[in-house]
Formats: sequence, C-alpha cells, structure tokens
Amino acid sequence: MSARAGGATEPRVKRRRVPAGVRGLIGYARTRALGVSPIDEARGPAARGRRAAIYRRRLLMADAMAAACASTLTTQITARPLLLTYAGIAGLPMLLLGAKLHGLYDRDQTLLAKTTLEEAPKLFQVATLCALVAWLGSGLITAPLEARTALLLWLSLAVLLPLARAGARALALELLPSERCLFIGDESLAGTVGAKLAGHPGMKAEMVARVDPGQVALWSTDACSPTRIAEVRGLAQALDVQRAIIASPDADADSDTLLDLVRTLKEAGMGVSVLPRLLEVVGSSVEFDSLRGMTVIGVRRIDLTRSSAAVKRAFDLCGATICLLALAPLLLAIALAIKLDSDGPVFFRQLRVGKHGERFYMFKFRTMVPDAEAMKDSLRELNEAQDGLFKIARDPRITRVGGFLRKSALDELPQLLNVLRREMSLVGPRPLVLEEDARIEGWHRRRLELLPGMTGHWQLLGPARVPLREMVAIDYLYVANWSLWADVKILLRTVPHVFARRGL
Repeated sequence: MSARAGGATEPRVKRRRVPAGVRGLIGYARTRALGVSPIDEARGPAARGRRAAIYRRRLLMADAMAAACASTLTTQITARPLLLTYAGIAGLPMLLLGAKLHGLYDRDQTLLAKTTLEEAPKLFQVATLCALVAWLGSGLITAPLEARTALLLWLSLAVLLPLARAGARALALELLPSERCLFIGDESLAGTVGAKLAGHPGMKAEMVARVDPGQVALWSTDACSPTRIAEVRGLAQALDVQRAIIASPDADADSDTLLDLVRTLKEAGMGVSVLPRLLEVVGSSVEFDSLRGMTVIGVRRIDLTRSSAAVKRAFDLCGATICLLALAPLLLAIALAIKLDSDGPVFFRQLRVGKHGERFYMFKFRTMVPDAEAMKDSLRELNEAQDGLFKIARDPRITRVGGFLRKSALDELPQLLNVLRREMSLVGPRPLVLEEDARIEGWHRRRLELLPGMTGHWQLLGPARVPLREMVAIDYLYVANWSLWADVKILLRTVPHVFARRGL
C-alpha cells in the first residue's frame, strides 16, 4: 500500500482529525507489522454503520410504498374509496412490524449478497398477515371488506413487496461504494474468493487486503483487551474495510479461537463472514439442534423421499406441458428458420448421462453445420473451457440462425420434450456427455440421484467458466439441498440471466 504523504512520520496521533496522508502512512506501518498483504490502495474513510442504515431505510420506504400502491390499486379496481384508509390504519403498521419481526430489515447487514428472492417466503407471510389484518380491522371502522377485495389486496402486496424491495436494493447498490473486505486466510484461497466477489452480479464487494491466520493469533488470545480492540479498529480504519472474511480453519483448529476472533472483529465494528469447512461438504442441508446448550448439526438425507420426488415430477410435467403449448408457434417458426438457413435436420441429438447413469439423447435445435462433430478434433487447440469441457466463443461451425438461437438460449427449448419423456427435469444437475461423466468419481456421482436439468446453478454460473470439478460439487450440493422453492428460485433467476445473455 503506498503512503500518500511521505513526510508525515509522527509516531503519535492526537485526538484531533488526522490528515489522510498520515492515516495512510500509519495504516501502512500497521499492515506491514501484522503481515497484511495490501491488494488495493485504501480510499477515504467510509461510514460502516451508514451502509446498514441506508439499506434499512430504503427497505422501510419500499415496504410502505408497496403497501400504498397495493391499496391504491385495489381501490381503483374495486371502486372502494375508503379502502386506502382502512388498509393504512389497520394493515400498514402490521406490515412493518411483521417485516421487522421476520428480520427483513436487519438481514442485509450480515450478508454479502443482498438478494430479495431468498426472503420471498417471509414476504409472502407478511403480505398474508397484512391483508388479513386489513380485512378484519376494516370491520371495526365500518362495514368489513369483501373477501374478493381482501384477496386482491393480498395478491397486490405479494407481488409489489418483492418488486419494491428489489428496486430499493438495486438503487442502494448503485449509489453506495463497494463494500471493502479484509480476507483472513491462505493466499491460494484468497484468489478464489476475490474472483467470486468480483464476478457476482448481485454483489458489490471487493477484497482490498489479506492477512495470514497465524498473524492475527493475538486477536483471539487477547480478545478482550481494549488495547487489542483499538488496534484492530485502527487497522480497519486505515484500510477502510467494512467486513472481514475468515477462511475455514484447519480440521484441528480450536473453535473457541475462531469464536474469539469473530468477537474481536465484531467489537471493532466490522461485519464478519466465515467460510466453514463443514458446509463445503454438506452445504445448507443441515438442521441446528441443541444438546443442553451445545450446538449440534444434523445433516439431512442426501436424496429425495418418494413424496418429494413425486412433487418434483408433477412440477416438471405441468411446467413442460404449459411451456410447450404456449411456445408452439415460436417452436414452429424456429424449425422453419433452421430449414431455410442450412441443410440438415431441425433437431440435434446428443448422448448424455442421466439419472442413475442411464444414457439418453438430449434434444436441441440444431445450431451448427451437419458435420460439426467431425470438425471437433481439428478445433481442439481453440478450446477455451477447462477440465475436459469443450467450448469456443466464436465457433466457426455455428450457422447464422444457430448463433441467434445460442445467444438467446432458444436452442434449449426442445429439451422440454426430454422433460415429458422423464429423461430430464426443468431444474437439476448439468447433463454431462460421456467423456465428462467418465471423470466423475466417488461421492460426486451422487449427483446422478436426480434427473439432469434444463437449467441449474451451472447455467447461472456459466458452464464454460466453471471447472468440471467445481461444477460437480455444485451439483452434489444441489441434490443434498433440494426443495421445490429452490427449483422455483433457479427458474426465476434463469430468466434475467438468459435475457442478459450471461455465460452464453
């Protein structure tokens, strides 16, 4: 880290405001003494507490605006002019209180990725409670609202609350500077975490410095010392960091040491995120239990029950049928365009590995010349993917219509037929070709417990940018953590992903 005022060498700093150049020099000395590796030059001091306060205020305003809009919309549709008054008196306070009790105003200060979709179930509950209170509360003032009016108010709230909150977060994310993070962990892992911070579309954070875990041992052993806390707080101010990211400790590390480190960082005013080694294996497929004051983690089964499998299949069948009926004119138009553009069949069939290792032919609209597979060996030197995957950004085998279909992801639509044939699912692990599947070994083969999907986490991350070994780990965690709501979230995230043409 460069010092911006080379002549400022005073060892003691009085309580008056310190010039920025002096703070930079003091920060440089502290980081060198602690073994911190600067990654970026520190910028001006940031108001760490203001970040959380700004998000809270934006979300509070968004909730109030959503309630007002929902009431106004319902009033206009039902022609009940006093509805806005009833809903405002009876429903709005309950909405804000319900959101607070669900932790919907305090959640963002603990998270790096501040997403609205994750809190949708809680927002649904709040909308239900608010509409119910408005319905019952209106009867205390005048004649109670009709059931259809309360239902319309509930539907309006259920839609407008997530939209308003997403807009508020997007605005705050745009206005606020990046959240600056101090990484405590090995240098090799720092590069991985830094890349993930930079590549996350819904996150605005950057890693500005790194420190080895051994260099901060005193932050744990001398955690309660005011001098030690002042030192950590001074380092945070010098680096202008708002959050510390702690990498997973060794298997034999003392949990009390990690806990004391977290307490010290929190006392110094920093947010804390931890990368625990255990959750790299089991993901979030755990339930926290208490054994007379001792926390115990119970790991859920890593497969689907019969009822869960039936629910997933019913969801796939209904979704694929509706999509095929709704998109039938588009599918016919694409088929005609392919036939007019080049010789060859409309569909491309490729052998993939499905559930329990069974092989099947996956359908796509043909986007390449008919002899594309025969040309593959001559183009291997242009391959841009990793670990056995094959992908070229400007593939010369792609036709004119095929290029458009790939960019818009319309070439994937025929896989709805695979879903109907029970060979694929709407959401699931990535369907691998035979040569890729042959490289999957051990417990990672449990990814085949579910049908492969038309989309999944791999689609959102961009399969060409994620190494095969990391992708199969993601698929394994998807199997371990499956829920219908998780599938719905992935489908909802796939839509803007496709329109933004990310990872294609």
